[in-house]
This record gives sequence, C-alpha cells and structure tokens, in this order.
Amino acid sequence: MFSIFKRLFSQPKVEVEETQEELMKKFLVAGLGNIGPKYHNTRHNIGFRILDALAKEEGLTFETKKLGDSTTYTFKGRTFILLKPNTYMNLSGKAVRYWLEKEKVPLENLLVVTDDINLSFGTIRLKAKGSAGGHNGLKDIETQLNTSKYCRFRFGVGSEFGKGRQVDYVLGEWNEDEERAMPERLEKGIALIKSFATAGLSNTMNTFNGK
Repeated sequence: MFSIFKRLFSQPKVEVEETQEELMKKFLVAGLGNIGPKYHNTRHNIGFRILDALAKEEGLTFETKKLGDSTTYTFKGRTFILLKPNTYMNLSGKAVRYWLEKEKVPLENLLVVTDDINLSFGTIRLKAKGSAGGHNGLKDIETQLNTSKYCRFRFGVGSEFGKGRQVDYVLGEWNEDEERAMPERLEKGIALIKSFATAGLSNTMNTFNGK
C-alpha cells in the first residue's frame, strides 16, 4: 500500500535547464600539470600551482572526480569551475573537453593555464588563440576540441637549458630565486583569472600582459 501512495505522490525530478545568460557566466579554468608527488613542484606544473593558490586564498577544496580534481568558485556573479586534469599532461584535452561538455561552458569561457618556455620566468601572457608551440598539453587540447581558438594563460618558466635538455628543465623544480619571487607572481596570476571572467578578455590582456 505504501508503495502505491509513494508512486502516486512522488514527483519526478525535473532538471532545470540553464538559460543562455546563465551559461555565459560560467567559466572553466583548466590548470595543466602532471599528477603525483614527483611532479608537484616542477615548472611544468605551474597550471596546477596557480589553481592551488587560488583555492587556498578562497578556502576551496578540490575533489577528485571524472578525469580530474575540481572545485567551484563564485565571484562577482561568475561561476568558476577550476579543473586540474588527472590524465597527465599529454592527454589534457580529454579532461578539458569532458568538463566543457558536462558543464555546458561556452568555448570562449575556457581558460587554460600553462607553462611557457618562450617567456622569461614569471612573465604572464593571455592570448585568445595560438599554436601549441610544441607544448604537448596544448596539442592535445587542440586535437580534442578541433580548434586552436581557445584562451590560454601562459606563465613564463624561462629557457635556461642546454640543447636536448628541455624535458629535464620543464620537469625540474624551481630554483631558489624563482621560489622567492613566486608568491607575488601567483597573486598576479590569480588576479588575471578573476579579471578574465569579470572584465573580459581585451581588458585583461591590456592590464596583465607582460606584467
């Protein structure tokens, strides 16, 4: 008898579709890196480190979910989905595509945070599109999304390595001078991410690029 009443009076769960306006206020920020303790403090993991710094500043906790660790943050009416893919760097695109589709985030609201050996240490540069520049994480994102027209926040790690030593360099740890300068650089990176979603791409580029 109870089961009959339950069927009669139970209301089916209705999923509420987000409006286009609501979707335009959602942003996916994907910090690139490799999982595991041995990669934690390496140059190649600056994407993870910037998102970790933002999470710490705002009291956020990452949870392990499908294809990555994620957390959600709301700031000035914008929703930030912070993602650290757990696919390893070379398969970053798989996680980025999954979370874009899952959260219905518009492509123009994707921001990928990555290291760049073509920029001197600590230099930050926001771009609306561009080539992968030999970066395997960006290559995979371009392949998975079938476009290079997505925003990327490049953090300079420098190029102080000899011929054939690039992999060792980016998978190496920061030196003492870089570590001393890092807190201020991380703060600048956090500010750029917030500005990207609130002030827009052009204004953020004008404010932060090369700073």
